[in-house]
Amino acid sequence: MPILVKDYTWQQTEKEIFISVPLKGVAAGASNVMCTESYIKANFTPFLFEVFLFAPIDVDRSITKIGNGIILFTLYKQEPSIWDSLSIANADKETMKRLRENAITRVQEKAKEDAQSKAARKRENEKYSLEIMMKIDEEERKRIENLKEEERRKASEDLEKFKDQQRLEEQREQKRKEEEKQRNALNKSMFSDSPKSSIQAQKHKIEKVVPPTRKCGSIKIQFTPRVFPTALRESRMAEEEEWLQKQAEARRAINTDNLDLQDLKEEEKNPEWLKDKGNKLFAAGDYLAAVNALNLAIRLNDKMPTLYLNRSACHLKLRNLHKTIEDASKALELLTPPVPDNAAARLKAYVRRGTAFCELELYVEGLQDYEAALKIEPSNINVKSDAEKIRRIIQGTSPDPE
Repeated sequence: MPILVKDYTWQQTEKEIFISVPLKGVAAGASNVMCTESYIKANFTPFLFEVFLFAPIDVDRSITKIGNGIILFTLYKQEPSIWDSLSIANADKETMKRLRENAITRVQEKAKEDAQSKAARKRENEKYSLEIMMKIDEEERKRIENLKEEERRKASEDLEKFKDQQRLEEQREQKRKEEEKQRNALNKSMFSDSPKSSIQAQKHKIEKVVPPTRKCGSIKIQFTPRVFPTALRESRMAEEEEWLQKQAEARRAINTDNLDLQDLKEEEKNPEWLKDKGNKLFAAGDYLAAVNALNLAIRLNDKMPTLYLNRSACHLKLRNLHKTIEDASKALELLTPPVPDNAAARLKAYVRRGTAFCELELYVEGLQDYEAALKIEPSNINVKSDAEKIRRIIQGTSPDPE
């Protein structure tokens, strides 16, 4: 039984209450304090200090300081007044028990609300980070596309300049050949025995020689469809593949439920393969990736209890306590009827759900799950020891678990 501390001192003003409780040689870090509107408790083994307050206080503004061998409470009254005493006078055991239970319930509810709020903030932060990353990747993709378009345009211009230069060279060559041919014909006629009129006719014939007109046409080229429209010789294949892979990973990380099953590889369509992959990721400490693998496996087959059981272990590691309870409950629902073959799985489900309840300070519910696990395997020393610790916490004979 704890030793009640009675040698405390207190003072008050119309708006504030000051309580000083001696630690009696106990280290400051070994004390556990709980404060509600009408109840204050400080547990520093083997001593216990508790007060059922005369009137309600403002918990959000009140302050507790531990140090220099004392616990100092600064409490703010909800309504300014001078109290006749610090605690309720002549309170019977039933009233104290009811007030104590109400205080514990209020603290558990607040802890649950804080945990839910923290989890919601974490999800919002993760979603915001992923959106920023996707935006950066999209901008990078546009930059790469612009570079490729610029390179394509420059290559097209260089090709047109090359073609124009080739046409000019061909025209010059053709003209040179024609002139050479005319000179040869003229020289030949000058040294021949033909009359003068024949020479003039030959000259007239040479002057009328006109080179043939070049034929023009177009060549149709068909390319295989690609994500990026540049030609293969201009492609930055490594950058494209890296961008596509990042997009796929981002879609999976944001929401596995919206993932298109047609994008999956053949082995990713096998729930057993995904379960083994989740086990490997869990063993490597990558619990979030393990949850994603198990989410996809559950989409493919939602009747396998081991998938929910394994995902509950991942959520327990990630401190997603409410999700741990949901997955363990779903696994127990599928593990029916209870037979010796599924006894080990049911034992794990009860222990994990009981652990999550205790982390939420719902010790009564946690003890019920541990006792259900002991019915499956009464000789399990670890489960029996943990159940006894929870029972002592509920009875108020042990500090909160480490």
